[in-house]
Amino acid sequence: MPIQRSVSVELDDISDDFTHCFTGECRVNVLPILYQISEIINDSEDLASSLSIILNVMQQRLKIVRAMVTLYDRQSETIFIHASFGLTDEQKAKGIYSPGEGITGKVVEAGKPIIIPKLRDNPGSANQTISGDGVNGNTSFFCVPIVHSKRVLGTISAERVYINRRLLKQDVELLATIASIIAPAVELYLLENVDKVRLEAENKRLNAELKERFKPSNIIGNSKPMKDVYSLIHKVAFTKATVLILGESGVGKELVANAIHYNSITADGPFIKFNCAALPENIVESELFGHEKGSFTGAIAMRKGRFEMAHGGSIFLDEVGELSLSMQAKLLRVLQEKTFERVGGMKPVNVDVRIIAATNRNLLDMVDKGTFREDLYYRLNVFPITIPPLRDRSSDIILLADYFVTKYAAETGKDVTRISTPALNMLIAYHWPGNVRELENVIERSVILAEDGVIHGYNLPPSLQTPETTPGAPSGMTIEAKLQAVEYEMIVEALKAHHGNMTEAARELGLTRRMLGLRMEKYAINYKQFRRKEAAA
Repeated sequence: MPIQRSVSVELDDISDDFTHCFTGECRVNVLPILYQISEIINDSEDLASSLSIILNVMQQRLKIVRAMVTLYDRQSETIFIHASFGLTDEQKAKGIYSPGEGITGKVVEAGKPIIIPKLRDNPGSANQTISGDGVNGNTSFFCVPIVHSKRVLGTISAERVYINRRLLKQDVELLATIASIIAPAVELYLLENVDKVRLEAENKRLNAELKERFKPSNIIGNSKPMKDVYSLIHKVAFTKATVLILGESGVGKELVANAIHYNSITADGPFIKFNCAALPENIVESELFGHEKGSFTGAIAMRKGRFEMAHGGSIFLDEVGELSLSMQAKLLRVLQEKTFERVGGMKPVNVDVRIIAATNRNLLDMVDKGTFREDLYYRLNVFPITIPPLRDRSSDIILLADYFVTKYAAETGKDVTRISTPALNMLIAYHWPGNVRELENVIERSVILAEDGVIHGYNLPPSLQTPETTPGAPSGMTIEAKLQAVEYEMIVEALKAHHGNMTEAARELGLTRRMLGLRMEKYAINYKQFRRKEAAA
């Protein structure tokens, strides 16, 4: 959908001036700030002081939820974030543009403001930083150029929910005025700090590239614990060290093993996987090390084992804690000498293979109990990587859920595009004993059950239907529980759509304001929380 360059008035203007100022919807008190900024520029031409005041005004007085000031280095044709608020470190690292790239790049290229009244109506126009994670589909986004002597020096961008669309136009004009006031100071800063600016832009660009390189393409997650895992993967991948991957069942140990191999120096070699708990003990040895013809009944020909097949690459031994003590001794020899004999054979077979092992068991406890060899433990534990359980990285739940929705909607051919807010709250509140694997199964089931393109709370399995996640609903999926879950979700969605306006929400639901109030009291829903999160953010 094309970028919107004009503001359309979609809601009735708010007439009460007191209400305007109470909710941050008036701009009279900003005039002294403009004068203050102008005085600072005239007295000192200090860009840092000016930006500090500007960002404070935007956050405290204008109720902007996220904003950034970018500078444009013409020589390297790089646009980068110089100051901001409301952005994560990762979003700041992504804030590198070229002229014409994204909204910021288009503003620099054309030298004209761009306004998007509602981001949800323009999903293809989102900036890679400020609106890249879609904080709220109801937010408006705008970006104005900083221009001096017909030269674009940078931009000021902002994101906010606007009840009064006329106010959006006023804020665009206000920031355009501020941009023109600070433009001389910005130009002076760029001239006096040209080397510093270029180094800053290059540093941000390289950091963004490194962060992207460190993150394996096959793993989803941006939480701090997962970033630590990515760093360990990057450090060990280019070595041939033995890796021991630890973590609960379902956390994605095999994905980490894949990332290590395919980012290693032997990525072009074979990658052989073997589940040590999948076969009886008398077959495991033949599977791992192969056998000679006639070595046992049914051995009608010589057969290579997994280690031999992995020569020149990597072997992944999943659930290594399930190996018997006798097999552990044979595995120890391969780790120490890189050699073994096939079952029924006498000739040693030499292999050049990198070993990646994984287990959900506590191997140290097994060593203490005598069920796992101590010498093998220390041979495997050269470079341990512990994968955090999903409950310890709740910020990744929505990211993973959205990925699985897209995946299974495509597989089933259903037009399921999003997860409702109550359902998201239920996903986040759940403790996920089965980790990512359980989440994937839950989303697959919910996509199948969804009927209107949205996964609702009542589409989730009974294990997630608790009093904590569905207020007022008893545990389990009785008909009463389902009715209450549906009613609760419809009320929340209506209040969210109308930013806490009970009159509008009641009209949408076909209720009187009093009836809606009684139902909200039943579920302990407070309309103010929706105004605070969206309209008054």
